[in-house]
Amino acid sequence: MGIVEQTLSLRERVVGVGQPTPLLDGRMVPYVNLDNAASTPPLKEVADAVAEFLPFYSSVHRGAGFKSRLRFVGADPATNTVIFGKNTTEAVNKLAYRIAVDDDAVVITTAMEHHSNDLPWRHVAKCVHVGVTPEGRLDEEDFERQLKKYEGRIAIVAVTAASNVSGLLQPVHRLARQVHEAGAKIIVDAAQLAPHRRVDMRPDDDPEHLDFVVLAGHKMYAPLGAGALVGPTDFFLQSKPEYTGGGTVDAVTLDEVHWAGMPDRDEAGSPNVVGAMAMAKAAQVLMDVGMDRVAAHEAHLTAYALERLANIPGIHVYGDANPATSDTRVGVIPFNVEQVHHYLVAAILGYEGGVGVRSGCFCAHPYVVHLLRLPQEDLDAWKQRVLRGDKRGMPGMVRASFGCYSDTEDVDRLLEMLDRVARGDYRGRYEVDPASGEYLPEGYREPLAQYFTLESASD
Repeated sequence: MGIVEQTLSLRERVVGVGQPTPLLDGRMVPYVNLDNAASTPPLKEVADAVAEFLPFYSSVHRGAGFKSRLRFVGADPATNTVIFGKNTTEAVNKLAYRIAVDDDAVVITTAMEHHSNDLPWRHVAKCVHVGVTPEGRLDEEDFERQLKKYEGRIAIVAVTAASNVSGLLQPVHRLARQVHEAGAKIIVDAAQLAPHRRVDMRPDDDPEHLDFVVLAGHKMYAPLGAGALVGPTDFFLQSKPEYTGGGTVDAVTLDEVHWAGMPDRDEAGSPNVVGAMAMAKAAQVLMDVGMDRVAAHEAHLTAYALERLANIPGIHVYGDANPATSDTRVGVIPFNVEQVHHYLVAAILGYEGGVGVRSGCFCAHPYVVHLLRLPQEDLDAWKQRVLRGDKRGMPGMVRASFGCYSDTEDVDRLLEMLDRVARGDYRGRYEVDPASGEYLPEGYREPLAQYFTLESASD
């Protein structure tokens, strides 16, 4: 099956593709979702599996999808466990809680992390942020320098596998080798990688083994509130869980608590079994399709978009804008339009083109600020305005992000609208909300109730 045929078959297997959406002028057009880096729509196989499972859902079944999730990341089920939770953020926080540290310990992370793989570590120990290049890639010389400087004091090294801002891929296995040589362990945030590339933890005795991996279902076509933390079983058995209660124990007396094995001791209460099952089904479908084929398709689509964006005057792409290196990134493209605020660009694309993108700082403020190359005085002024509750003029970017089902027609819709925005050829009059910084069409009320409501017909 060729790439084009594969794209068409995957497009037909995703819920909501082509859903009609209203425009500002009253027309209806098929919606183009280019905000997949935030959340992906569900695969139809996932929706069908959920529908089949729900009639049998009553008591908790904790093993749902255990082997599928371990197989998806290449972990050894004999020595590793999967802890199921709400999302990637919760998974990182769980690990941060369980890390034992000395008073002089440090956590090494990077300046390109999503807040979810940065902020939790700031409560554990001193955080050292490895720098990034002007292009936005990890500064590997600085990485090596920090490992040597803090060798013997490193609690853990936390890195992303793929940036949710620039889409740039990290050489996580090469980094893991260096981390292990420094006597430390590594956690890899694979939330952005998992829907685009194969995740491979490698065997436990491999010098490039990934010690811990976190990922989220809502970014891999199973948006039902599921996330997973994968890591060595023995590590978690060494300490008690941060949440305790039902399901976490084997035996309890008034004087003693005997904790359960893994993963039960770390999944307190009644877990989201439907989410676990959906995530496992999504992993199974992606493996059946073949992550190499998904990667090849998205690299082709990214190159196609970058080539054509370069022909629109006033568009500035951040990170690596070279179409020839599209295989070194996932399908995420951050950009700005000269003289048009990023929130306004996103509003015009949505209200007048039916194209959904994301704008702002993408929960990665330091990295976005670095890519924008903001002067410190501008950064200080922006921070003071935000703290006063005024987000007008907030710096940021627009982000278009592809899924395995995206195609060149989606890109063409985006490019057509961006060309109009760059030329000032849009019809709406927009006003900015000071509390959010976002732009809305003046006097426009979206007819949301026509498309979804919880009210019954008799209400």
